[in-house]
This record gives sequence, C-alpha cells and structure tokens, in this order.
Amino acid sequence: MQTPLTRHHLPTWHGPAAAGVAVLLWALVPLLIAQAGELPPLRLATLALLAGALGTLPMARHRLDAPLSWRQALVVYLGVPLLIAGAVGAGFAAFTRAPAEEAALILYTWPVLFLLASRRLALGRLPGTTLVGAGLAFSGAALLVAPQALAGGLTGTWGGYLLALAAALCWALYSLACQVPAWRLGGRMSHLLLIASLITGAASLALEGATALPSAETLVITATLGLGPYGLAMLAWDRALRDPQAHRLGNLAHAVPVLATLFLVLAGVTTPDWRLPLAAALVVAGSLTASR
Repeated sequence: MQTPLTRHHLPTWHGPAAAGVAVLLWALVPLLIAQAGELPPLRLATLALLAGALGTLPMARHRLDAPLSWRQALVVYLGVPLLIAGAVGAGFAAFTRAPAEEAALILYTWPVLFLLASRRLALGRLPGTTLVGAGLAFSGAALLVAPQALAGGLTGTWGGYLLALAAALCWALYSLACQVPAWRLGGRMSHLLLIASLITGAASLALEGATALPSAETLVITATLGLGPYGLAMLAWDRALRDPQAHRLGNLAHAVPVLATLFLVLAGVTTPDWRLPLAAALVVAGSLTASR
C-alpha cells in the first residue's frame, strides 16, 4: 500500500486512534439503517450526507496548502462526490434489499479491493499472498450469496448483494483518492459531502419520488448516521490513511463486518446463522492475508 507524505510532528497515536474511531462508527451503519426503516434508501442517504456535511463544516480548512488545477478540481469536486454518493446510496439500498448482516459482510470486502488496487499501482503486479487473501475473502462473501445464486435470477436479495458489491468498489476507490496528498480531501470534506448529498437527492427525486416528512425519531437517527459514520468517521479515516503506518492501520477495517454483525445480533435485528461466523472469519482471514 502506498503511504503518502504526512505531518511527522503529530503524535504517533493519532493515526491508530483515528482508524479505531472510523471502524467503530462504520460498524454501526447497518444497525442505524435498520432503525430508520421508514425512509427510502436514497432519501436516507441524502439526509445522512447533508448531516455529515454540516457536522464537518467547523473542521473544514478554509485555506489549503496549494490550489488545484482545473483537472484536479474536476476530479476532486465531481469524481470524489460521485464515489461517496455511489458508496452510501448503493450501500443503503443494499441493506433494504438483502439481510443487513449479509449485505454488510459483502460491503466490507472493500478493504480487499483497496489492497488489490493499491498493490497493483505500487508494485505493478499482485503478490501471491494478496491474491490468496482476496480469494479467501471473496469465498466468504460467496458463502452468503450461494443460496441465491443456486436459486437463479437477479432479483430480490441477489440484487441487494450486487448493490453491496458496487458500494464496496466505490469505497475502495475513495480510499485510493484519500491517499493522494495534493488533493487534501480531509480539508474539503464538508464540501464533498454536500455535493454528494445533492447527487443522491437528485437521484432520490428521480427514482423514489416525493415522500412524507420523517418522524422526529427517524430524523435523530439520520442525524446520528450522518454525523458519525459519514461525518466524523470520514475525517478520521482520511487522517488514518495519511499516517506513516497506514499499511498497518488499514487492517483495522477488516474488523468492521464482524463488529457490524455482532451489533445486529445483540440488538436482536438478526438471528445468528452458522454461515455468518464462518463467512466473517473467511473475510477477515483473507483480508489479513492479502495485506501481508
């Protein structure tokens, strides 16, 4: 994994702490979405991203180190928000079309996709351990989708699995973008989240139409979802990826599907299934193998 330039005067514990905060907040996403079930997924994504934009506004850096060229600005202010909108919108839709615990395990194979892309860019090839680890991780995801694949068809739950995989790809590409030092995505986060919310909002109006105003309880859950996993966690992950030990801190992301499943089981949202712990073990083992 490529490790960009960073500020060496920052305390060494900042990177691990930031990665831990991001992982814990991301693991709460499936549970929070399950609690805000009355909103359609794109509408929920729009409100969550808007809350994240407002929450990160005080932390935005108004004066960045160097201006962007128009090509860089186009990528940063259009390409990156499209990735965020795709990741959040497709992820939320996946949780409504497939069991939350299964969609979460597929979605959080994104660290493996990130490793595959970053190793290919850094080394010009993919080491054997990376390929073996990726195979293990995706075999865990395949264990969950096998019943639907055998039944045939690309509808219902199977469509949710595909959306979760699309969201995973968007998150992997977003993490690559975070490692470009000149783009300084952390300082631009509030603007990026705001643009992403406009994109998902337009998609919501086109695909979901107008809906009634959500209840006060749903608005609180939505605000929590935006301020935490899609506000503070985004800034924390950006900080972690700029750490000198980013190649090791990225391993913490492999704990997200396990924690997410655990939170869902403890909350009574899902019933334990023998496939879940086995699939989670394969995803984590594969991710750790790939990152060696």
